[in-house]
Amino acid sequence: MSKKVRKKRKKPNKFVDYMVYLALRLVSVFIQIPDTATSVRMARALGSGLWAIYKRGRIRAIDNLRQSFPDKDDSWYEATAKRSLEQIAMLAFDSLRCTRLITRSTWKQHIVLEDNLAAALKIIMGGRGVIMVTGHYGNFEVLGYVLATLGLESYSVARPIDNPYINQYLLGVRENQGQIIVDKKGATEQILNILEQGSTLSFVADQNAGKKGIFVDFFGRKASTYKSIGLLAMQYDLPIVVGYCRRIGDEYKFSVGVEEVIYPDQWKQQDRPLDWITQQYTAAIESFIRKDPSQYWWIHRRWKTRPPAERRAAKAKEKQSI
Repeated sequence: MSKKVRKKRKKPNKFVDYMVYLALRLVSVFIQIPDTATSVRMARALGSGLWAIYKRGRIRAIDNLRQSFPDKDDSWYEATAKRSLEQIAMLAFDSLRCTRLITRSTWKQHIVLEDNLAAALKIIMGGRGVIMVTGHYGNFEVLGYVLATLGLESYSVARPIDNPYINQYLLGVRENQGQIIVDKKGATEQILNILEQGSTLSFVADQNAGKKGIFVDFFGRKASTYKSIGLLAMQYDLPIVVGYCRRIGDEYKFSVGVEEVIYPDQWKQQDRPLDWITQQYTAAIESFIRKDPSQYWWIHRRWKTRPPAERRAAKAKEKQSI
């Protein structure tokens, strides 16, 4: 059997990158012109267009939904998957409008703080240090922006965008109100300093972690999940806040809340605390997704990496068929 050949990364083209950046800036200006309702309609139209032409993503989204909600019918899978792509387009438009619409004087027009947020805010403002996790759901970009607007020192761990011009531009948008972005690559020392000073460190925690991740249940299937969040919580004896930012209707309005707070006293009682923490926050993410599945990124390859036992079984089956 021939070994799989890794795809070589394309060398960056500064001219192309800059042209793409200029196009994004032009789109950003264009997005700011209409009123909010019109901007949302434009985003939905873009999402519908993606649904029509992005066949691979359409198939993946429907397949993920079918396996996650086996009791639903085909019309539900299709409608939910299509709405999911619309939500992704709306998130992009929303995020570029954040600096104008969410400020210290106007945020109450667009953000509803749920009652379940109170306990978490008390912990965050306590100065002890908190790990906050969310998923690719609703508008996770707005979530970080809201925390910073409320005056809460918040650091978000994120992978830099390959295009350096776009990356720098979006960093400026994200950090406009005080949110600080930590480069995911080589950020260990900075992350440790953030936690030691008692700040809030945020992660989008529903990404495939590859073969080295911990496999936990997510919508009835094993999903590879990063160990780092649980290890940091254990090392610094920190609570984990599982939060979300859910869109309300088709408006530029969001409900910000907390699904669960995981306290050190809970995981200290477990035989395998790292596994327990990882499963607990993953289950909390699943819980808030179930309240409106159409706001989740079902095109994500969340279940791409399979557990060792499944991989061994697949290899054995492949050998038998040869």
